[in-house]
Amino acid sequence: MKQKQKTLFYCTSCGNETAKWAGKCPVCGAWNTIEERPEAPRSAGGGKRTASSSVGAPRRACPVTELTADEEIRFPTGMGELDRVLGGGAVKGSLVLVGGAPGIGKSTLMLQICSRLCAFSKVLYVSGEESEHQLKLRAKRLRVESPNLLVISETALGDLLETVSEEKPDVLIVDSIQTLYADAVDSPAGSVSQVKECTMALMQLAKGQGITVFVIGHVNKEGSIAGPKVLEHMVDCVLYFEGEQHTSYRILRAAKNRFGATNEIGVFEMGDAGLTEVENPSQMLLSGRPEGAPGTCVTCVMEGARPVLAEIQALVVSSAGGNPRRTSNGFDYNRAAMLLAVLEKRGGLKVSACDAYLNIIGGLYLDEPAADLAAVIALASSYLDRPVPGDLAAVGEVGLTGELRSVNQLDQRISEVRRLGFCRCLVPAHRAEGLRAPDGLQLIAVRNIGEAIRGALRGQE
Repeated sequence: MKQKQKTLFYCTSCGNETAKWAGKCPVCGAWNTIEERPEAPRSAGGGKRTASSSVGAPRRACPVTELTADEEIRFPTGMGELDRVLGGGAVKGSLVLVGGAPGIGKSTLMLQICSRLCAFSKVLYVSGEESEHQLKLRAKRLRVESPNLLVISETALGDLLETVSEEKPDVLIVDSIQTLYADAVDSPAGSVSQVKECTMALMQLAKGQGITVFVIGHVNKEGSIAGPKVLEHMVDCVLYFEGEQHTSYRILRAAKNRFGATNEIGVFEMGDAGLTEVENPSQMLLSGRPEGAPGTCVTCVMEGARPVLAEIQALVVSSAGGNPRRTSNGFDYNRAAMLLAVLEKRGGLKVSACDAYLNIIGGLYLDEPAADLAAVIALASSYLDRPVPGDLAAVGEVGLTGELRSVNQLDQRISEVRRLGFCRCLVPAHRAEGLRAPDGLQLIAVRNIGEAIRGALRGQE
């Protein structure tokens, strides 16, 4: 009698397996993420038959004293902005996950770096979304022509590993992980079990044979990479390719990097000939800034080791209904609500009965407290309908009592402010004495938001 196939329930967010369905995942706490999948077949020995088990030879344990401590081998990708995000270049034998929304430019970025990589290495580009003919057309448009660039349209993991064994490339690019499937796993491509299995196989390939692997992954509507959350824990680097739909600028951000700093960003501009690097992102983000308009202020944030100037725009208007509306784009919503409360309690501005909107220009997301002071000044400028001088910037953290706190790397921030042509900068008073202002930059020391608002809007009556 044929035994009935069992089913398991998988969480699409974290990959947890359960025997019973539940509305809420017991591990990650996500709602409505449990899906029913057939249990993977097992071999006679009791273990699961997976494609990853056949990748590489069995390894033996050895004492830590016998291991070599050689530095990781880095090599340039040909794009300075990408090398910056990776921590100085790609690392041999690493597994890099590049995520982003469809059409953002992930495949374009990966294909463009092939032109430089092919000068000293052999690259295999595997696409599960395009045919070889389509890849040829895109490579021609991007001017990527090299005999060291091999392309193949493949979705079967076993055939991909066989091609890698035959060609022995130095760099492998997989576009995308959601299109790969392993025959040993009885579930469709893109499912939790398939993504986990294929990623494990590629990780063993990278570590066992020293091949640098770039994997492209799509993101879901929440902005995270589609598939199990464990996918981001398995890889060495996680890069997010972001950008507004109606703008040409793209931001590459490192969310995880085992070989360098996180939260580094690289800025690109999408054109007809592909992506071009933006070496001066501050100037790009401030281009088109309105003159003499209330509700805008500039601050300096640290993206990794790079200081970047960002424009904060605010709009405060009288609320038509009983419940004032609060909206923030590129700024933490809860922090914006806190700053509005501080502005009313400590700044004396009656903003509780007003609709308030905060927007960060250029697609940046400001998640550090250094932008607090500029946000408060922009809100006050819009409420009072008085413009902030165009040559003034503000850097500082705002506390609940309205006091200003210092931020790290303030010297680098004010140097970047001066380099972009600003003549005045608001800074916390207790740090102003120890700072050495660059030539041509006046530091305005303020102790609380009241002094900051008066210092920024003085003479604008």
